[in-house]
Amino acid sequence: MAQVSKTTNRNGEPIEMLLNMGPQHPSTHGVFRMVLWVDGEKIVDVEPHIGYLHRGSEKLCEGEQYNQVITLFDRMDYIANFNNEQIYCRAVEKLMGLEVSERSEYIRVILCELNRIASHMLFIATMGLDAGAMTPSMFCFRGRERIQGLFEAVSGARMMHNYFRFGGLKEDVPDDFVPQVRELLELVKADTDESDKLLSFNEIFLARLKGIAVMTAEDAIDYGLTGPCLRASGVDYDVRKAAPYSVYDRLDFDVPIGLDGDCWDRYYLRVQEIYQSIRIVEQALDQLPEGSVESSLGRRLLRPPAGEVYVRAENPRGEIGVYLISDGSDKPYRVKVRPPSFCNLSALKHMLKDCWIADCVVILGALDIVLGEVDR
Repeated sequence: MAQVSKTTNRNGEPIEMLLNMGPQHPSTHGVFRMVLWVDGEKIVDVEPHIGYLHRGSEKLCEGEQYNQVITLFDRMDYIANFNNEQIYCRAVEKLMGLEVSERSEYIRVILCELNRIASHMLFIATMGLDAGAMTPSMFCFRGRERIQGLFEAVSGARMMHNYFRFGGLKEDVPDDFVPQVRELLELVKADTDESDKLLSFNEIFLARLKGIAVMTAEDAIDYGLTGPCLRASGVDYDVRKAAPYSVYDRLDFDVPIGLDGDCWDRYYLRVQEIYQSIRIVEQALDQLPEGSVESSLGRRLLRPPAGEVYVRAENPRGEIGVYLISDGSDKPYRVKVRPPSFCNLSALKHMLKDCWIADCVVILGALDIVLGEVDR
């Protein structure tokens, strides 16, 4: 709501009006607040406010045993649960020098890429809604629901799966996992095609997103943008290619790159990434070996040797890093997360200045933030 009703002072000179957007606003994608200073419909300045969802996840890690921390990473980015479980497990595995079975690695990659698809489908749905389109969200939510159903069949939980374990997985996937995923991929392709044809090159959608909040490659790097937001500006950087982990070096896929660095590029890049993730899953299914997924650790209490590690990975929002310190006890001494949503938000002020109020919703939406990770 507007906190200053007058747009001129007592001498009749124009003044800026202060406008609150959020934190209880449907288009801020969570409890996020922007204080806008506007001159008519033009945004003169903006001050983002975070912290409304702060839960102290990093501090909570210090009071939990290593295996209990996995659930905290599930809740940090609740749209990319498997991706977050993987990065934390990899940090502990690196600290302990643990080997992960081939079958476990392939299943992890399959689930993480399906999670990337589900996350991007939610993004496409909300991007359409932000621009005023309702129908594409139906197609995307239909596809996302199919994936969530598979996740529930594998882990027993729709979200907050707590399925990855240090050195392996909680248990093996169902017997019909491979045919089930193959059937799912065909349906997800169709759902993506439908929303893509309906939304991506729609005249109104293009008018709302094309040329809005342009970020050059230099600015994107300077502001620390990552993931699709960075690649939309023409920077060819994806952790899965730049520093391959798990079994990504055995899989053939392309990294989509944008041209203009505007909101439409940030949107369309994620559409293209869905098709690349489908390619990755198909290859991983073809290469999926037999074997055990059980960790050699069993159910014993973990006490990793004293030391520190840093690992990074590519989650749906960009590069995520985990810095982990062990003091030799059964609980982490320190856990610090480098979250992509938080880093991408750093450019918001630069993007919003001198744009129209009507554009600020799509500019924020194109960053694809998750506040649980920002406010962790």
